[in-house]
Amino acid sequence: MFQTINPATGEAGESIPELSAEDVDFAIQRAVTCFRSWRETPIEKRTALLAAVADQFEKNKRHLAEMATREMGKTIAGGIAEVEKCAAAFRHFAENGAAFLELVRVETAGGHAIARWLPLGPVLAVMPWNFPYWQAVRFLAPAILAGNVALLKHASSVQGCAALMQQLVSAAGAPDGLFQNLPIKSDKVSGIIADPRVVAVTLTGSEGAGVKVAEAAGRNLKKVVLELGGSDPFIVMPSADIDKAASAAVTARVQNAGQSCICAKRMIVHADVYDAFLEKFAAGMKAVKIGDPLDESVVMGPLSSVEQRDAVLDQVERAKAAGATLLFGAEKIDRPGAWMTPGVLVGLDPEADVAKEEVFGPVATVFKAADIDEAIALANAVPFGLGSSVWSSDEAEIERFARDIAAGMTAVNALLASAPEAPFGGVKRSGHGRELGPWGLHEFMNLKAVMYGEGKAGD
Repeated sequence: MFQTINPATGEAGESIPELSAEDVDFAIQRAVTCFRSWRETPIEKRTALLAAVADQFEKNKRHLAEMATREMGKTIAGGIAEVEKCAAAFRHFAENGAAFLELVRVETAGGHAIARWLPLGPVLAVMPWNFPYWQAVRFLAPAILAGNVALLKHASSVQGCAALMQQLVSAAGAPDGLFQNLPIKSDKVSGIIADPRVVAVTLTGSEGAGVKVAEAAGRNLKKVVLELGGSDPFIVMPSADIDKAASAAVTARVQNAGQSCICAKRMIVHADVYDAFLEKFAAGMKAVKIGDPLDESVVMGPLSSVEQRDAVLDQVERAKAAGATLLFGAEKIDRPGAWMTPGVLVGLDPEADVAKEEVFGPVATVFKAADIDEAIALANAVPFGLGSSVWSSDEAEIERFARDIAAGMTAVNALLASAPEAPFGGVKRSGHGRELGPWGLHEFMNLKAVMYGEGKAGD
């Protein structure tokens, strides 16, 4: 049984029963049955469904957002923005899908070959709670377009969000079995990966979860895409617009209560502008409006759970024990729910163990760099390599950052955000594989070469 807890109040919400082993087996077989026909549907039918799903998300965005607020504490404004982004992604694949799947002819020594993209079958997605709709849509929209079918194992705390997604996809006209939410616990995942009817798996989540899923996929020789944690650097150089950089840094640390894998967590600031940046950044963090996540004027609500809040506070204490200074904040708010204040740490030894961890909450660490070489070294001094953000008006510096920061993504003079059109993913311990755009679509497709000789068939 899943028991949801409203992190803004600490009150228990809906109880959702877990699927039995027989239920899971039936769901997988239903997916297989659906795939037999869905794989043969014309591209026009697939893109029409994507557009219809987008309409459903737009029509129900307030309802979807409120469910996310109740289950994981997202502000209502943030929830609506997330749902709107999901609708945009469905529309992107609806409008561009045909081009992504075009046949390509190449000449060969003996004739020519046609490269074509074909679907694989039922794909399992293991998704986290922090962006309960967007994380799943990054996988679901390409799966529908590809001709695959989708099985979702969502986080325990957002089963209401997962159920709503399945309802809306069905309401849009999806055939039975195309997209199914599986309310199951994590200990059932390896068995599903091992099932020969499931062809591949994608996971967004923690490093530990990624290791387990990759191990299960490897044992069964199945394709896996992993989008794991990040401790993204935010580098500010003397030529940057300090006001804009400081404002963006505040947003990075408090949007979604700091619970975003690609929002910058480590501010690395050139010595020449360190004091000016820190003054503006600290003022912005202190001014963040915290309150009822259903109030559209509120910037930051609670964290997703008391356990998550306490984990962040523990990291702050370990950082202080390692020599860091807490300038302000990072304190528990004495009220029911998972509340805390934003905080800023300085003076942390970059070689300390806690400095190499991901802080999944509204706390920033600020480092001083003497020059671009030290800034890049600090950026790369963690085991993660998901995203990064660099602030400079010097083209040579920007090129250095783009080339030398070990990350899957770098934003220039902007806060990093995923986009349906661009590849999304990381390197090092932030995972492998890509989502979104044609790259994400093709991760779970068979690139098949059809070879033709110069003579007639049968010669």
